[in-house]
Amino acid sequence: MKLRLAVVYGSRACEHDVSIISALQAAQNADRNEYDVIYVYIDKNGEWYTGERLQDIAFYRNFDPRAVIRVLPMGANGKLRLMQHPDDKLFPIGRLRQIAEADVVMPVMHGMNGEDGTLQGMLELWGVPYTSAGVLGSSLGMDKIAMKRMFKSYGLPVLDDTTVDRAEWKKDRKAVIEKVKKALPFPVYVKPANLGSSIGINRADDEVGLENAIDIAVSYDRRVLIEKGVSDLMEINCSVLGYGGEAEASVTEMPVRWTDFLSFEEKYLRGAKGGAKGGSKGMTSLDRQMPAPISKEMTQKVESLAIAAFNALDCKGVCRIDFLVDKKTNEIFVGEINTIPGSLSFYLWEAKGVKFSALIDKMVEYAFLANADRNENVFSYTSSILNGSAGTKGTKGAKGTKF
Repeated sequence: MKLRLAVVYGSRACEHDVSIISALQAAQNADRNEYDVIYVYIDKNGEWYTGERLQDIAFYRNFDPRAVIRVLPMGANGKLRLMQHPDDKLFPIGRLRQIAEADVVMPVMHGMNGEDGTLQGMLELWGVPYTSAGVLGSSLGMDKIAMKRMFKSYGLPVLDDTTVDRAEWKKDRKAVIEKVKKALPFPVYVKPANLGSSIGINRADDEVGLENAIDIAVSYDRRVLIEKGVSDLMEINCSVLGYGGEAEASVTEMPVRWTDFLSFEEKYLRGAKGGAKGGSKGMTSLDRQMPAPISKEMTQKVESLAIAAFNALDCKGVCRIDFLVDKKTNEIFVGEINTIPGSLSFYLWEAKGVKFSALIDKMVEYAFLANADRNENVFSYTSSILNGSAGTKGTKGAKGTKF
């Protein structure tokens, strides 16, 4: 019997469009002998839709909600249920019509409101298996500041940094500039804490550039990470697939950069015919050398660090870890982890002999394993706290009861 696989994508995020490309790639490569694939699209306003028209990339260029079915997500008996939205008042809330039901969910979201643990938390409340990292790994993987603190606590090598928040910036710009100058030498890279795909990231070589870069970063996020720049660097990426004590590294790649760092345009638009309008290849359009042109020893070190970063955040499924290598010293720094990488990093696994369909199979397998592990937990505790025996005089204030 086929599994019903819901591919969920889009959402209220700056990387909404990239998510569509990654999701359609995944959905089209899922083995139809194993899965009935359900396309579940969340638009930029947070509305959920399903329907056959969602399979066509061209449909999203002039999205027409009337051509698909607006739904409400619900959970029951460990399944994701998609109910017809009651906005037309044909189906009162007590008698919603079920449109589809899924056994397992594949989140293919990039950025906030999907990759950050929000969707994962909802699915866990319902007991629905899902293929991405859990709530903890997803939330840490989304927040560059918390992520680096976690990596550092595990002894993983990271670049020196400092942080700024929007309120601090609004209050005293000069003080912030001085704080950054005291902590780090120029050049520095300024990054919104909770964005991916290089959106909002800028290099600053002096005070003027730093001020402009922070202005841009705080427009995207309340918290900003500022990292020490490496003048002569090489970027190396490696994917990890696994769950629990099982984790395997993919081949490595070296993205070919035309700027100081990989911009959004270089990641997703270069090499795609017609630019953004015609491009539908996602991360596969990026120019790269694969495997990366590095020594065997460095390759092994990158693979080891990638697995360590994956385990540090207790990740699941497929992730991609990005590294920076100082070409002068050969020092390797863990840059960040992408808990739902662009194109699910399938190209890194195909280079190792793992087909995209087999990668999806493994992700689904880990989804059910993780869900079974979670269901072994005890979720109830019998106590006398509601029996009036613990100093619960009255119900307001509950004097004598401490929480």
